[in-house]
Amino acid sequence: MEINLKNIFIAFLKISTILLGGGYVIIPIAQSELVEKRNWVTKEEILDYYSIAQCLGGIIAVNMAILIGCKLKGTKGALTSVLGMSLPPFLIIVLIANLIEKIVQIPNIDSFFWGVNLAVVILIYLAVKEVFLYALKDILSVFWFVLILVLACLKVNPVVLILSSLAFGLILARFKKEVKDE
Repeated sequence: MEINLKNIFIAFLKISTILLGGGYVIIPIAQSELVEKRNWVTKEEILDYYSIAQCLGGIIAVNMAILIGCKLKGTKGALTSVLGMSLPPFLIIVLIANLIEKIVQIPNIDSFFWGVNLAVVILIYLAVKEVFLYALKDILSVFWFVLILVLACLKVNPVVLILSSLAFGLILARFKKEVKDE
């Protein structure tokens, strides 16, 4: 499919419209729309953009939209993707804000949210599986994963874990480059 601003807007509008739960849930939805249907980015790029978006401040889905939109069409692509990603939640919030008291009184509304929560859990599982398989490539990555998991269980500050993983990744990349250059 052609990469133009209209198609970028429609793709992110579609992603945002069906995005329930945020966070990890965006990975399988973005992969379906942007990798499988449109072939605009690779599966690996989706995971890389997700990782970067998660480290930045703000909403992960919007951060991902900025990164992907920028890759596809520069600044205009980034702005277009953010508009597409932001419009559905904005409209839904405006609608719900006016109806919230009536919505919570609807019989069986808790059953609706129960079903939505189950769908979100499944989408999170699929995303974690994708990231897990992508990230654990060798014995060193498995070692680092176990170390960070243990430290997280010991309640080490998540910022320290993220920054140390970033530093480890940079050191590892530099080491691999030096080995390759020799």
